[in-house]
Amino acid sequence: MQRLLLDHALLPGGWARDVAVDVENGTFAAVRPDSSSEGRERITGIALPGLPNLHSHTFQRGMAGLAETRGPEGDSFWTWRQVMYRFLGNLTPENVEAIAAHAMMEMLEAGFTALAEFHYLHHGTDGRAYDNPAELAERIAAAAAATGMGLTLLPVFYAQGGFGGVPPGEGQRRFISDVAMYERLVRGARRAVAGLDDARVGIAPHSLRAVTPHSLREILSTTTEGPIHIHIAEQVKEVEDCLAWSGQRPVAWLLDHAAVDARWCLIHATHLDESETRNLAATRAVAGLCPLTEANLGDGIFEGVGFLQAGGRFGVGSDSNVEISASGELKQFEYSQRLKYRARNILAQHEGQSTGGVLYRGALEGGAAALNRRIGAIEEGCRADVVVLDAAHPDLAALSGDRWLDAYIFVAGKTAIDRVIVGGKEVVVNGRHHARESIVARYTSAMRQVLA
Repeated sequence: MQRLLLDHALLPGGWARDVAVDVENGTFAAVRPDSSSEGRERITGIALPGLPNLHSHTFQRGMAGLAETRGPEGDSFWTWRQVMYRFLGNLTPENVEAIAAHAMMEMLEAGFTALAEFHYLHHGTDGRAYDNPAELAERIAAAAAATGMGLTLLPVFYAQGGFGGVPPGEGQRRFISDVAMYERLVRGARRAVAGLDDARVGIAPHSLRAVTPHSLREILSTTTEGPIHIHIAEQVKEVEDCLAWSGQRPVAWLLDHAAVDARWCLIHATHLDESETRNLAATRAVAGLCPLTEANLGDGIFEGVGFLQAGGRFGVGSDSNVEISASGELKQFEYSQRLKYRARNILAQHEGQSTGGVLYRGALEGGAAALNRRIGAIEEGCRADVVVLDAAHPDLAALSGDRWLDAYIFVAGKTAIDRVIVGGKEVVVNGRHHARESIVARYTSAMRQVLA
């Protein structure tokens, strides 16, 4: 049993001082505000529930910056994807693990304490399955163990190269599975995370363009619990191709052909019409937004105002990991709405409400639902995941309450993070991960091999 006292803490009911928390087996066993410090270790600073990262491809951290040179034609997501295919051509299992550990370390230092890894890199460089089909899933689990990251692992089903059963291309050979192989991958993923604390496994049809209606039904029928994630409506071309194939927009088609509910997380959902926005919100599915990646790829702007007004739930993820920052994803979400509507404090719902408070609390709720874990709150029964901000940071020192969230998200960012605790274990102190040097050395060695 750990007995701690949090100077200031964001609780489900609001801000509190001198919060006594008992942590047992990585979980909050008791939370009591206005308590004595006697017999307790004091955690100085501003304690926030750790933010869930609901979408990442950790291997893409290694290619950050490699697609920022203009090509001969108009650059887009589709030209970026070709760079990605070339990059993964040389990745070994050891490289995958080293890159994943580095990305997870940076996530922890940047305020994310749990991760949904959308894991679609399954096979060897020649496209053939490893002797152990879950080889790379085990590498992701090993990286989570080494860094202390809370993990929801989402093996991805990827079978087609486009809508209507178009055969996959050469660049997709490391992703492709049939339904039987996918079921083995899911079983292997469950074994891979069995030794981790409080890990989860879900399923992830990659996108409507990568499955057929029949195979989608098959893989959905294999599970009755756990999260279901899918990329959807990320680019205008995807919407146009779906209309050409089915006569419907992607989200409309999915809502008509699958029992989308609170287990689902629809990643990006960038291009929705009014009825899709309203109908998606009504399902209680989470919109999985990755604003920094969506801006980097030129995807477009999610309809945040209409979705939140309809009662929709959202969370944020780091996706391509071109920049890893929990506060940065939230800031970019709000800023994208400001640019779209040419106004300020767009996502706050009423006069006097903190925009940072709306963003952080919303991403906690949606992220916890998307990861299917008891996280995202400092309350009894939840995983003891805490991000502690430095109360003496110049941008926070004169503030209190939700003003701390505003300053953290819009001004100080990850420079304000002092300590990070995951499952009751301290993994970041003074803003640095405890294993930073060894993780960085391994990552650097791997990248020299990959880019040689």
